[in-house]
Amino acid sequence: MSPDSDARGQSRRRRLALGVAVLLLAGAGTVLAMRRWRPVAVGTVDAYFTVQRGPLRISVTESGSIQSRERVVIRSEVEGRRTILSIVDEGKYVRKGDVLVELDSSGLEESRLEQQIRVENAEAQWIQARENLLIVSNAAQASIDDAELALRFARLEKEKFEKAEFAMQLQQAQADISIAQEELQRAQDKQEWSRRLMEQGYLTRTEFQADDLAAKRARLNLDLNHGKLGILTNYTYAQTMERLTREITKAEMALARARLRALADIAQALATARAAESEYRRQGEKLERMIEQIAKCRIVAPSDGMVVYATTVSERRWMQEPLRAGVDVVERQELIHLPATREMMAVVQLPESSLAKLREGLPARITVSALPGRTFRGHVERIAILPNSSTSWLNPDLKVYDCIVWIDEDTEGLRPGMTCRVEILIEEYDDAVFIPLQCVLRVNRQPTVYVLENGVATPRPVATGLDNNRMVRIVAGLREGERVLLAPPISPSELDGATTGAVGMAGASLGTNGPPAARSERRPGPPEERRRPEGGFGERGRPPRLPGAVPP
Repeated sequence: MSPDSDARGQSRRRRLALGVAVLLLAGAGTVLAMRRWRPVAVGTVDAYFTVQRGPLRISVTESGSIQSRERVVIRSEVEGRRTILSIVDEGKYVRKGDVLVELDSSGLEESRLEQQIRVENAEAQWIQARENLLIVSNAAQASIDDAELALRFARLEKEKFEKAEFAMQLQQAQADISIAQEELQRAQDKQEWSRRLMEQGYLTRTEFQADDLAAKRARLNLDLNHGKLGILTNYTYAQTMERLTREITKAEMALARARLRALADIAQALATARAAESEYRRQGEKLERMIEQIAKCRIVAPSDGMVVYATTVSERRWMQEPLRAGVDVVERQELIHLPATREMMAVVQLPESSLAKLREGLPARITVSALPGRTFRGHVERIAILPNSSTSWLNPDLKVYDCIVWIDEDTEGLRPGMTCRVEILIEEYDDAVFIPLQCVLRVNRQPTVYVLENGVATPRPVATGLDNNRMVRIVAGLREGERVLLAPPISPSELDGATTGAVGMAGASLGTNGPPAARSERRPGPPEERRRPEGGFGERGRPPRLPGAVPP
């Protein structure tokens, strides 16, 4: 046979032996459970308890931890992921200003140098844009001044022509006409005198013709001056006025264009300067933030206190890596707690079934495992409205509520994180009738116990009060000294409607004095798992030996 086939045979034999063992264990468990939880016929006497009367304390006891009422939470305020270079030892008492944690800032230092260069470049661009704004503003003002000067000159030109030049030209034309008229009159007189002398033979015809030509020339000169006056008054004035008016309009339009252009240039230059200034400030703020981030890599204590690592007190500490040098941390991650050790409190988690019993202000007693023999007094300060969701992912059906219990006396010796046990006192009766919680069944919505009468177990309805998870107060239905079964029998007809061992929440589940509490059904087969009272079931499902109990 080959080694491989031998190995396969041994593996099959091992699997077969394991399967047989599992079947045997399952069969044994089934037989044991059937023997333990089989229903007992009514009238069969099992272990019983003698109803007692006396003092009874109703309280809720849960485990928790000691915390400080006031604490300073140190978080990482550095952006991104950073490595711890050094961290103060846990449990050390530090003073205000002592260094707690140093984070790696080498990457931030390199970024700071690069950012410093960006800031200087942005500052240079801002200065350039600011100077350019001044240049553009001066140029725009100069262009506006030139346009205003041109408009003023155009208006002066029109006023000069209308009030001075035209009047002078008109006066000159009228003077020319007057002179031409005088010259014409003189030429005509000379012509007439020459004609008389020629007729008398004193002048030659040629001389007469010269004087006649001079008269004609004088008349033509007069007519020409009259024409100039007409052109001046009818055409030259109108043309010049239109041209000068147009020059004024053009100058006004040029001034408007210069103003608009100046506004546009200044606005553009101003926007460029503002953008450069904003960029410079943004880069500067970024540099300051980097400097702050570098400074925050060195975390100092804001107050005196004892160092407690956040991973030590975290509810998910088993999922987190303990803090130490070389571990990476992220922004807003809790690193260290600095609790004030003068005022302490206990934090416990209460099951949903206990909420109706409790209220704020109830007295409490706190015992600490590390300080045996000492008991601290306190009171319930606050009960959470909503269940604690940190453990809901483990068991969505489990609802627990955080309860804060303030310690009202000297807390010397207590340290945050210590394990404690808190007993919250709900009621304390000096004289009460009580029986074990397991003696009570709920049959057809009625709390019921089985009383031994002449050796026969007889069901009897009772009214119940509060319970402390071990003993339940009987308000009515039982007398001191009567005997009740510790393991009440259940007939097959009652299996569907009977429950046992759950008075809980203000004792109202089995009585009429409060709301119903959590109940665990008692049926054939393995029972549901639940927290047993202190000194719970012993071997083979037998109830504990209680005061007044008689063995079968």
